[in-house]
Amino acid sequence: MNYGLTQVPTMEISDEDSSLLSGLDKVQKDLMSEAIILVSELDEVIGPMSKAEAHSGSGNYHRAFSVLLFDSSGRLLIQKRAAHKITFPGVWANTCCSHPLYSDEEMEAANHMGVKRAAVRKLQHELGISEEQIPIEKFQFVTRMRYQARQDEIWIEREIDHCLVIHSDVDLKINSNEVCETRWVSQEDLEEMLLSEDSENIIAPWFRCIAARIMTDDWWRPDCVKSDNIIHDMGDVSHMLPNARGANLITSIEEIKPLVESRIERALTHTSHKRLSGAMMHLVIGGGKRLRATLPWLVAKAVGDTHSGLLDVGAAIETIHNFTLVHDDIMDDDDIRRGRPAVHIEYGLPTAINAGDAMLAIAFEAMAVAEGIEPELLPFLVKRIGRMVRRVSEGQQLDIDFEDRIAVEEDEYIEMIRGKTAVMFLTCAEVGAHLAGADEETISCMHDWGLAVGLCFQLMDDLIDVLSDDDTLGKPSGSDVAQGKRTLMVIHALRQPDSSEKDDLLAALGKGDDATKEMVFKAHNALDKLGSISYARRKAESYHKEAHACLDRLPESPALVALRELTDYQLKRIF
Repeated sequence: MNYGLTQVPTMEISDEDSSLLSGLDKVQKDLMSEAIILVSELDEVIGPMSKAEAHSGSGNYHRAFSVLLFDSSGRLLIQKRAAHKITFPGVWANTCCSHPLYSDEEMEAANHMGVKRAAVRKLQHELGISEEQIPIEKFQFVTRMRYQARQDEIWIEREIDHCLVIHSDVDLKINSNEVCETRWVSQEDLEEMLLSEDSENIIAPWFRCIAARIMTDDWWRPDCVKSDNIIHDMGDVSHMLPNARGANLITSIEEIKPLVESRIERALTHTSHKRLSGAMMHLVIGGGKRLRATLPWLVAKAVGDTHSGLLDVGAAIETIHNFTLVHDDIMDDDDIRRGRPAVHIEYGLPTAINAGDAMLAIAFEAMAVAEGIEPELLPFLVKRIGRMVRRVSEGQQLDIDFEDRIAVEEDEYIEMIRGKTAVMFLTCAEVGAHLAGADEETISCMHDWGLAVGLCFQLMDDLIDVLSDDDTLGKPSGSDVAQGKRTLMVIHALRQPDSSEKDDLLAALGKGDDATKEMVFKAHNALDKLGSISYARRKAESYHKEAHACLDRLPESPALVALRELTDYQLKRIF
């Protein structure tokens, strides 16, 4: 496995990845130890990574190349990947597609020499083409594209793909471990393949992106290709593989969580005021599931096209969410958030208020300059996200007002959580579908799904406060009762006839720091005996059912796996 290199860079494969490779073709398994080039979204080199790690689980962006080789009669050579290839076996792809290795020879950036050397190496390895027939000076770098495509729950491609064109007549000596078939196709032949739904001739997602979205007529003619410095953003194109299987929710979030978090950090640290920056980053550093941050992307994957602008919008919404948490903790007098001191405890009340205000402004500022967001979309985004912030504030005000009222109606409570919590979910879902180019019916469906998920989420959050311990919550359990929160459970309990259980609830309700752990325990026990916990569970389950009904209206897609798991997320935390 020296490919003519001075030394092939390899990396030790982890036990976890080794188990994934168990029972697979030995030659292909050995190739998975090659050290390829881990890169950023902008193709900046980060370091080496084994091919196995870069392609498994949530995957990692790495440098790749795609060669399109044309003969003197203007035909393109394409290959069908061998059936025992580990990633994307048995699909038709361009002439050669692989990875430059983490070596001095194949990392040289000048004139794209690194990827060109890698192309020569792999054309020899896969197709047996001699170096004399593909001199490196004949390769033309055209452009780059960024994409990800999932094969199944285990394997994924996430590449910054360098597209290379070469016109040359060549002799082939196919390596059957890599390639099972080749064809020379005309421009018309390729067009026919792209339009065909033949299950025996599936086209690899990256090749479909190149052929359908980037490739021009000039590529088919010698010396006519023009190069650029663009990285074409293809988003997630897993749906282009007919038999693709989606990943679970955690893996789907992990695919893009670092990309969203880097955007949040860049926005919140872009100030010379270190204390203000520290206060804004305090909750972000403390962790978080990033459900809202990743939701626009997850929804877009299920209903249309994805692009990096969805990550920018997700980062803006997550920033706004964290802004609301900073102010919520002040209003609720909560000292702990995510197991850490709340921002107003760590940085003081004035700085916490100021940090929250700045985060709101920064979120809109970042959205206005987001990559992939066309100017004509900005009024829609400002209106929808502005509405979201207003509705959150209205919901929060209702929550505050309810604490001074004994009697709160159930429909008032639902209106409150619709604003305080559900509006963020429905906005993420609606915006994600809109930016994905979905039709109005689908956008409306995802709006309804987000609303149902959000209502279920808050009802379950109330239940979790009653049924979980301090360590699980990251803050004192039972704080809702002590603060006098009019949750659905409390509203239901207060409607019941007078009893000793109801007295136990009233003894702790709204007593704040005067409510001892024993008082809170008795209040929770009262909610159970009065049937209030069961009542709230049934209500949560009804919204859960509504949300799944919305997803049932969508065409099947690999991305639906994650959305269905998200729909189940809160219920699974208890049941």
